[in-house]
Amino acid sequence: MTITLTPGARLRRLLADDGLITAPGVYDGLGAHLVARCGFTAAYLTGAGVAVAGFGLPDIGLLTATEMTERARVVAESLGEVPLIADADTGYGEPMNVVRTVRAYEHAGVAAIQLEDQAFPKKCGHLPDKELVTADEFEAKLRAALDARTDPDTVIVARTDARGPLGIDEAIDRANRYAAAGADVIFVEAPQSPEEIERIATRVDAPLLINMVQGGLTPDTAAEKLAALGFRIAIHPGALLGPVVLAGFDSLQRLGGTLPTDLTPGPQGLFELVGLREWSAVGDRYRTAAPHPA
Repeated sequence: MTITLTPGARLRRLLADDGLITAPGVYDGLGAHLVARCGFTAAYLTGAGVAVAGFGLPDIGLLTATEMTERARVVAESLGEVPLIADADTGYGEPMNVVRTVRAYEHAGVAAIQLEDQAFPKKCGHLPDKELVTADEFEAKLRAALDARTDPDTVIVARTDARGPLGIDEAIDRANRYAAAGADVIFVEAPQSPEEIERIATRVDAPLLINMVQGGLTPDTAAEKLAALGFRIAIHPGALLGPVVLAGFDSLQRLGGTLPTDLTPGPQGLFELVGLREWSAVGDRYRTAAPHPA
C-alpha cells in the first residue's frame, strides 16, 4: 500500500535528515518547474518576487492574502512533490486573519507558512525603517496559526525582524520566545555579520532558517558553513529573479534601450524599478497629512 505524504510531512522528513535544505526563491509556475527539474528538494515562495515579478510592485505590504494564496497554489502545483515554504508576511491582519490565511495556504498545497513580527504594512527585511509589533502581539498570531492548521505536519516558520530596529540581542530573545511558543522553525531576518550569524546559531534553541539575499544586509555564506553551524534551511529569494532582471536589461539594451542610471544598489534598487519611490511618497503623504477640519 502506497502512503501519500502531505506537503508538510514531506518537508518534515527533510528536516529530520542531516544537512542543509537549500530552497531557491520562486514566484511563478515556470520558476517552480525549473527548481523541481534541477533537483532541489524544497522551494521558497518569495513575497518580494511575487510583488515585483507578478504584480510590478515593491515589497512594502501592497499585496493581499488572496493574491498571495493564488500564487502559492500555482507554484505548489507546478512543484509537484517538492515542498513549498511560503511567505505569508504578517498574516494579513489580526489573529483571526492569520487563521484564514493558514487555512487558505494549506488548501493551496504549501508545506510551510512563514509569518513575521513586523507591523502592517510590512517591508522587505533588507530595507530600512522597519516597524514591529510587540512580541506578545506576534505570539497571539503564532498561536492562531498553530491552532488553525488542519494538518499537524504543516510547518509554521516564525520570523523576527527585530535585528534592524532593536538589535541582535532583542532579535535572539524574540526568536527564543517564538520557539517556546511552538513555532517549528525560527527565522532571524537580516543578521549583518558572520559573528551575528554564529550568535544566532549558538543562542537560538530551535531549527533555524536563514535568508541569503544577494546584495542585502546579510553576508553571503557558503552552504557548508551554514550546515556546520546547524542551520536547517537556507532560502535564496533572488536566485531566479536577480538573473532575470539582469538578462532583461541586457536584452533590451541590445535592442537599443537605455539603462536606468538612478537606481540604488541592492534590493532597494530592484524595488525602485517597480515604483518604490512613488509608492513610498503615497504612504508618506497620507501618514503625515493633517486631519480635515470638522
